[in-house]
Amino acid sequence: MKKNNNKAAVIIDGSNVSFNDIIAVARYGVPVQISKAGKFVKMMEKTQKILMDSMRRGVPVYGVTTGYGKSCGKRMPLDIALKNGVNIFTFHGCGTGEPIGIEETRAAMLCRIICLARGYSGVSVALLQKMADFLNYGITPVVPCEGSVGASGDLTPMSYIGACLMGEREVIYQGETMPAAKALKKTGIKPYHYLPKEPLAMVNGTTTMTGIAVIAVERAWRILSAAISATALSIHALKGNARHYHPVISEAKPFPGQTFVAAQIINLLKTKVSTRQLEDDNLESLQDPYSLRCAPQVAGVLYDGLDWIKKWVEIEANSSNDNPIFDPATGEVLMGGNFYGGHIAFAMDGLKAALASVADMCDRQIMLLVNPNLNRGLPGDLVRKSNKEKGLRHGFKAMSISSSALTAEALKATMPAASFSRSTESHNQDKVSMGTIAARDAERVCTLTERVVAIHILAAAQACDIRNNTGTRPLLANLMKSIRKVSAPVVDDRAMDKDIENVCEAIKYSDFFGIKQ
Repeated sequence: MKKNNNKAAVIIDGSNVSFNDIIAVARYGVPVQISKAGKFVKMMEKTQKILMDSMRRGVPVYGVTTGYGKSCGKRMPLDIALKNGVNIFTFHGCGTGEPIGIEETRAAMLCRIICLARGYSGVSVALLQKMADFLNYGITPVVPCEGSVGASGDLTPMSYIGACLMGEREVIYQGETMPAAKALKKTGIKPYHYLPKEPLAMVNGTTTMTGIAVIAVERAWRILSAAISATALSIHALKGNARHYHPVISEAKPFPGQTFVAAQIINLLKTKVSTRQLEDDNLESLQDPYSLRCAPQVAGVLYDGLDWIKKWVEIEANSSNDNPIFDPATGEVLMGGNFYGGHIAFAMDGLKAALASVADMCDRQIMLLVNPNLNRGLPGDLVRKSNKEKGLRHGFKAMSISSSALTAEALKATMPAASFSRSTESHNQDKVSMGTIAARDAERVCTLTERVVAIHILAAAQACDIRNNTGTRPLLANLMKSIRKVSAPVVDDRAMDKDIENVCEAIKYSDFFGIKQ
């Protein structure tokens, strides 16, 4: 987890928490502080009292005095209901697959705190504090990634977080995977003892998918920024036509994303000399290939998509996506479907499609760079001259193959997860969102696209080194200096896997490609 955010703490008091504050906690370890203000505490206590009064009066409260799902017709007496709740963690302990990432898990935990702090769920401030303790001490539950259909929310993955608060199952602490009980002992945190309805409130919502979505959106913006930078380098290396990005073109088709991307490219291409000295003068170069010329129209879709996707994710994170909830005004027990992850599913399905399209654009630009029939005088595969006379060298030949493979996998993953709704749980959950699968798909497409963009950056930088004239464009020259801090030019063939990793890390966490919204 990176530590470069200066915010003192994120306060939880029932009000909205910004997207950037969720990132600050999940990624940069900014502390979470549960408010002790009287107004907030009273708000939380009010629905707790509604819950307990309803239980004493014999009012059916789903999942508290009844069974779960299709079993809601079964009733439990008060004395059994008071003790039964944590069983939901036990039978939902059937997750499979690799754990979701630490940042994603931390985002999910914060999203659950935010949800329960809205004051509709009938839970205690102590439960929020226990999750905050885990976040503040850096204790991260191990949460298998598979097993959620996204309605009733993320039951199985969240059961792992719920169980860890009790000191059960496994966590990651100080870089080591260990039993939760051991981490609690090391930090002096006591296992949590759940009150009625709290176990159900931990699992019955969209928290895991939302946590994954938050990190995916943050990554997607950084990937877009890097792809714009790589495109500007490619335009320069390929002697491209800067007038393709003229502001009047975007005025004529005024999508904000197209306008933004074109403006960023024009800014990066600012030059000390006439652009005619830097552009190809062959007649057939009047118009560049689409992957260059249409970059604002391609990458602009991701920019505009992120605008509404980020808003949707932020709304979901700040919602009471629990069931049942309690009306603080009337005391009614309300049983509905706020756990349904349809908005996250649609947003993440859209995000992965827009991301994969950017990967495809970058892969096509790489092909232009390495192909001697298309790259306007650059050597095939961007092979540079060497003092070594023996043997052939192949430069970026394999890198272009890897880029094609990564792009194909990203494009394959764009099938909408929401289209695969399945009836489950004895036809009680007969229409489900698949929001968690969509979010995981988006996370995977982020990873694949990030790697394609990293290869694109390396290839474009190599081509710019061969041209040896980026000094005419000061912003590109500064960008080249940053890239060369993490990857040296390729003269003699070498393994490039570490270079790709280094550039991916720079995309995720550095300001090399820090184009501002």
